[in-house]
Order: sequence, then C-alpha cells, then structure tokens
Amino acid sequence: MSKILGTTVVAVKRGSQVAIAGDGQVTVGDMILKSTSKKIRMLYHDQVIAGFAGAVADALTLFDKFERQLDQHGGNLRRASVELTKEWRMDRTLHRLEAWLVVASPQGILVLSGDGDVVEPDGETIAIGSGGGYAQAAAEALLQHSNLSAVQIAQASMEIAAKICIYTNNYISMVSLDEGKDSSSNGLQP
Repeated sequence: MSKILGTTVVAVKRGSQVAIAGDGQVTVGDMILKSTSKKIRMLYHDQVIAGFAGAVADALTLFDKFERQLDQHGGNLRRASVELTKEWRMDRTLHRLEAWLVVASPQGILVLSGDGDVVEPDGETIAIGSGGGYAQAAAEALLQHSNLSAVQIAQASMEIAAKICIYTNNYISMVSLDEGKDSSSNGLQP
C-alpha cells in the first residue's frame, strides 16, 4: 500500500454512530497551498460518508464512480466498494488515480485503494494519509478508555494528529451518521 502524504482522514464507529473527520491542508511538496479544504462528502442520499487522501481531482472522480456503484447496488456499502475497486484496478485510466478513500455507514467502515484493497478494520477505527497512524492510535485509545461518542473521538483524534503531523492542520471538517437519525455535518472546528 502506497503512502499518501499531505492529509489525514479518520473514521470512527461507536454503536450506531459513525463519523469521518479530515483536516483541511492541501500541500505540494513542502508548501501549503490551502488550509481550508473539505475532504469529506455525503453520498447516496446522505446514507454514506466518504473521505479521501491524495489528489483532489482523482478523489472527486472516484466519489462520482462510487456514487454510481452505490446507486446500482441499492446503497450496499460492501458490494459498491468491491465493484468500484475492481473497476479502479482494472481500468487503465482509473488505475493511475492517486487517492485513497475511506467510506462508511452505520453498518461499517472500509478503506479503498487503486491496488485493489477493500479493507474492513478489525476494530471500529481506521485512518489514512500522512497523519493517519497518529489519528488512528488516538481514536483507538479513546474508544477503549472513554465513553466519548464517535464524533467526539474523531474530533479529538484529528486534533492530536494535527499537533504531531506536519502535513495535518487543525481545520477539521466532519460528517457523522447515526442509524435512525438525520445526518449531521459541521464544516469546521478549528
């Protein structure tokens, strides 16, 4: 699995709630181009959350293709993920796209890559990007040693990653879903 630099995205599931948070930093090499980017999107009638690390145009292309797969498979997260990843890996043009996706619904969390990876974490957290290891470690610790909600854990783990990873900032966007409730989105929490 190749490493994507320049962003951090974390997904956390606790009970029926799932949250994905991402930082706002866009970098090229060692230069910050933008600090307020939003890397999280709602898909499939606001029933699926997707976040990305990597090239923005590539990720937006993948979001569109993933939404079509969700439509074709009635919102089935796993089936749409497998079908997108097969297409991504096999198609000559798509295979060149440089991005990773984290997708989630209250039923689960998956990481998708152009190498054909569809990874469901063993636990209830997963993170991608340069600060992913820091965010995931913080999220795991908070899940095990607190009663915080998925949203609170995602927020805190992103704040921790932003203090450690030079490619992660504290402009955090987040989207959450709670089974049986309306989705919630907050644009930022710097």
